[in-house]
Amino acid sequence: MANTSSSRRSLSSLDRLLSRVDRRLRQLAGDASSSHDVTARPSPAKGHNEPALSTRERDHAAGLMRVNHTGEVCAQALYQGQALMARSDDTRQKLLSAAQEEADHLAWCESRLQELDAEPSRLNPLFYAASFALGAATALAGDKVSLGFVHATEERVATHLRDHLKALPGEDRKSQLILQQMLADEERHGEEALEHGGEEFPRPVKDVMTLASQVMTRTTYWI
Repeated sequence: MANTSSSRRSLSSLDRLLSRVDRRLRQLAGDASSSHDVTARPSPAKGHNEPALSTRERDHAAGLMRVNHTGEVCAQALYQGQALMARSDDTRQKLLSAAQEEADHLAWCESRLQELDAEPSRLNPLFYAASFALGAATALAGDKVSLGFVHATEERVATHLRDHLKALPGEDRKSQLILQQMLADEERHGEEALEHGGEEFPRPVKDVMTLASQVMTRTTYWI
């Protein structure tokens, strides 16, 4: 009986992970019953009035938030793929903890898109699948490489969030507050990945990652 209880405890985090993957896949497939994530934190934009934006400003803000929403879809997939193949339970728990905050970001961006009368990118299922596979493959190389990949990825994300904060319409305080909190979280995730034993990637590898991320940012702004 003790062995059975121990097995159940050791599988619980994996079970929760697989449940998250299933829920995300159902959501991306259009299952409305799976479209609402429970967030641990309210949106930083909650309680702020909707700004008066011109049509052009609203469309631009929507394009930027669409990019950030897809970025969070990718982040969920990366963390889930890495957690699935993580070598240690400690690393898996660290990844799942970060993934929960990324789920908050995803919900905030989705809510903001709705407020801007915009839709998420139609390319999200493709990016989710590619990111999940990449996360799993990275984790197979070992926890040090996997956590190093988290750090390098969060560096790229932080850079484009800073760019988006500059590019948002000045009156769009709601989107700005969301991205500011996301930036703080992403920078912390990257630092924690190194502190937890991640291996910092060399500059040429990071440059390739930057080029790859530009494919996502340049397509999902429009599609």
